[in-house]
Amino acid sequence: MADISKETSRRPTGGMQPLDGAARRPVFQEVLGEDWNRLGEVIRRHYFLRGFSDDYVCVKGTMHEVWHSAVAKLLIPFARIFGALVPYRGANVPIEVHYNARPDDGTIHWDRVFHFDGRPPFHFLSHMEHAGGNRVIEFIRFGVGMRLKVSAEDGALVFRDEGYIWRIFGIDMPLPIALLLGRAYVEERPVDDERFSMRMTLTHPLFGQLFRYSGSFTLGDESAAEASKDE
Repeated sequence: MADISKETSRRPTGGMQPLDGAARRPVFQEVLGEDWNRLGEVIRRHYFLRGFSDDYVCVKGTMHEVWHSAVAKLLIPFARIFGALVPYRGANVPIEVHYNARPDDGTIHWDRVFHFDGRPPFHFLSHMEHAGGNRVIEFIRFGVGMRLKVSAEDGALVFRDEGYIWRIFGIDMPLPIALLLGRAYVEERPVDDERFSMRMTLTHPLFGQLFRYSGSFTLGDESAAEASKDE
């Protein structure tokens, strides 16, 4: 779990580096290819993290809405076993998001820390790996992952759900979780050179929106931009 007291971006300090120089580009530049340059500057600046490094950045903001439906409330106990979803509702919830790369692999790790009134900080943890082309898989606990198609649209970074898998003994087995939770849509959209908005929805074909949250964030450390420019 990331140390939430850290406020500065870390630059690479060596470690187990791949021989292929292309892997030293930002992970999401590898995912998007030429479309990387279609992202807004503020999006590229906080997605500068490279695989096989100790790159790190933290963004802070406010979730203007964190919501789930009455139907979704029935699913939350099951989802919490796997570390999925945010189990509370709230408005104007302070949040910080820690993005970490790892020196020994090519994944990116997230620690999303929600500060709901009257509750201890809630950590929503996941990690993401490149699955080839413009696809990634975001994993939570016990090898459960969501396949996502990634695109750059009008400066925004957009993720669209392509189904769930369970990785067991190195094999990705499809899971019909979408029958319960529906399909996910996530976007991070530039507001200006320092701020971006974020929106996530889970929409079921029969029950409509089950979960949604949205907020705005500010980059807190210019050194993140400098690491990106070095590439």
